[in-house]
Amino acid sequence: MYELLINLQLYIMNWNRKLNNKSEEDFMKVLSFGSLNIDSVYKVDHIVAPGETQLSFGINENCGGKGLNQSIALARAGASVWHAGMVGSDGDILIKKCTENGINVDFIKKTEGRSGHTIIQVDKNGNNSIILYGGANRSMTIDFIDEVLSHFESGDILILQNEINLLDVIIDKAYERKMKIVLNPSPFDEALLKCDMSKISYFILNEIEGHQMTGKTTPEEILKEIQLKYPESKIVLTLGEKGSVYKDKNDFYHQDIFKVKAVDTTAAGDTFTGYFIASLIKGLNIKECLSRAAKASSIAVTRNGALDSIPTLDEVE
Repeated sequence: MYELLINLQLYIMNWNRKLNNKSEEDFMKVLSFGSLNIDSVYKVDHIVAPGETQLSFGINENCGGKGLNQSIALARAGASVWHAGMVGSDGDILIKKCTENGINVDFIKKTEGRSGHTIIQVDKNGNNSIILYGGANRSMTIDFIDEVLSHFESGDILILQNEINLLDVIIDKAYERKMKIVLNPSPFDEALLKCDMSKISYFILNEIEGHQMTGKTTPEEILKEIQLKYPESKIVLTLGEKGSVYKDKNDFYHQDIFKVKAVDTTAAGDTFTGYFIASLIKGLNIKECLSRAAKASSIAVTRNGALDSIPTLDEVE
């Protein structure tokens, strides 16, 4: 019965798309297939060095994970989002956080063991260092992937990062369904080397990830190398205090930051990703998408935590 209700809900959306003869964007579905973590955030004077012991002057436990962060950023930016992923026996709090933010949880599955977990250090300048334990996020199966993707079709958007397993399988199967694939290649490791990057519609990454992906060091070299390898892809490269840039085979745009006092940068990149894609779906041009994403991430870094730092669309506007 539960499976029937999911199928009926998605069938009605697809039927309405055809009946009303509206544009793809009017009924486009957004699937965020990614991690859900429980974060332990420690406030420290500075990021701990090898061999060093340091007292923490504060700790908070929060819901997080790049996948969940991006889903909530999408939802708060006004997009309708389905989240797909795995949680452990301790994952009720993660599912609840999704529903509280209006995210569809039909494709979040419970499995044995613990949910994903992170240990995050945040220093007095708002910089962070993160240790990630995959947990349930590393329990994806091909059958689960097939079941989730069977509810999506050509033109729907898939947003991915690299905190779950079988990423290469998800990309291949989504590409077969002619979905538009957005990849945030973070954290960058050998699993990404198995992926067919030519199937990616949008890369959204920072300078560190750009260097890891291309071996290049300057923004100009990173953009050129990605464009050379994947000429049909669109690239959004965030540059910290230097703002962000967008590049495709025809256009180039630069966006400055909105200067603020940073407190915690933990979810800034995920906030940027969610707001950029949500703005794109809503029909904003690239310059407007970059500006709105920059505003949202600037607000996020002035607040502590991951999910709690992500602003609503009203705040951004």
